[in-house]
Amino acid sequence: MIASSRKTLHLIALLCLAAVGIALISQHVFNIRPCAWCVLQRLIYLVIAVVCWLGLLLDRIGALRRLAALVAAALSIGGMMAAWYQYSVAAKMFSCDQTFADKFMVGAGLDAHVPWLFGIFASCMDARIKVLGIEYAIWSLGLFAVLGVLSLIALARRD
Repeated sequence: MIASSRKTLHLIALLCLAAVGIALISQHVFNIRPCAWCVLQRLIYLVIAVVCWLGLLLDRIGALRRLAALVAAALSIGGMMAAWYQYSVAAKMFSCDQTFADKFMVGAGLDAHVPWLFGIFASCMDARIKVLGIEYAIWSLGLFAVLGVLSLIALARRD
């Protein structure tokens, strides 16, 4: 049986926060420095979590919960594209300076105002780290895919 859309949206938000939490532990405890594409994906995870919880907060309007699921699905696709680009293109470049992720994060001022979360401290080539033999970017790609599927389940589910 498929869980209710409320529970599914909560699960999506919690998975997003867990992903960012793991990234922060990796950075601040294990000294794995993030690149521009890494921190862009952190931002996408956080936006997905906020969208899901806003959809639940405004639950009295049932269409907003479905809209939140739809937006979360779209953001998950964006996250998959970012992770795939990081893995297949940016990680092979000597510098990801002046790529979309770098321009966006610097232009938004997030790297300067919240450096402990969005600071860019490595090139994409330097940020190629494997966990259990799989690069971080592929783990992120897989999680974004799971989030996308869960979002579609929440969208299709009528409580």
